[in-house]
Amino acid sequence: MGEVFETYMNDLGLSQNTIRAYLYSEKQFKDRYRTVNRKNLRDYKVFLIDNYQPQTVNLRIRGINCYLESQNMEKWKLSAVKFQQKPFLENIISEADYLYFKNCLKRDGETLWYFVVRFMGATGARVSELIRIKVEHVQKGYFDLYSKGGKLRRIYFPAALRREALEWFQETGLTSGFIFLNRKGKQITERGISNRLKYFGEKYGLDPSVVYPHSFRHRFAKSFLERYNDIAMLADLMGHESIETTRIYLRKTSTEQQALIDKIVDW
Repeated sequence: MGEVFETYMNDLGLSQNTIRAYLYSEKQFKDRYRTVNRKNLRDYKVFLIDNYQPQTVNLRIRGINCYLESQNMEKWKLSAVKFQQKPFLENIISEADYLYFKNCLKRDGETLWYFVVRFMGATGARVSELIRIKVEHVQKGYFDLYSKGGKLRRIYFPAALRREALEWFQETGLTSGFIFLNRKGKQITERGISNRLKYFGEKYGLDPSVVYPHSFRHRFAKSFLERYNDIAMLADLMGHESIETTRIYLRKTSTEQQALIDKIVDW
């Protein structure tokens, strides 16, 4: 069960994390209902709403909708549930901690992991995109990605990062192919990156809630807007379908809100 669906998602270029989540949606639905029809789909949505947080409900709905697409049943796709977003951002590594983290990695000779953090923080790449970066992309200065429907997203490598990475390639003798490899010379997995970042985060005394791959993508977005307030350009760089998704980065983190209140409220 799920092999055809998994092949369909791989052909779309979805990340392994997304594929696992969507396969779970398919399995969960099929474990509860014998057939796929409108009534069972509506019942599944009600079940999700009754048992999960809105973000999880929408993840499951995206998964089952992707399954319906794979079966040419798009007409039965479910609508997402609406929920009120928090008026602040949470669990995003601060710029100071980002700088501290990568400097600690560089100081301790953890060059590979220094560049893992550096590339995510300086490009906004998703971890699924990070592991696909090749020497040739860095040499060109960008990495072109094509989504479903042929939409282009370009990940740029800033000049300073490019110079530093090319020196690293020269030192290690890496002349072509993927740049983030494990000890066996294979591509590092998304899970491997996540686990290793947690290890280093704990080692350097960082809050574990902010040390995960997507946190550095968030850091890129926040830092970009602080220096160049062009949300439309950021939406393009992040690969967001709607600029509304990008607007969350205009909000301050809860820590920033607290610091601002402490500073200005004296009445």
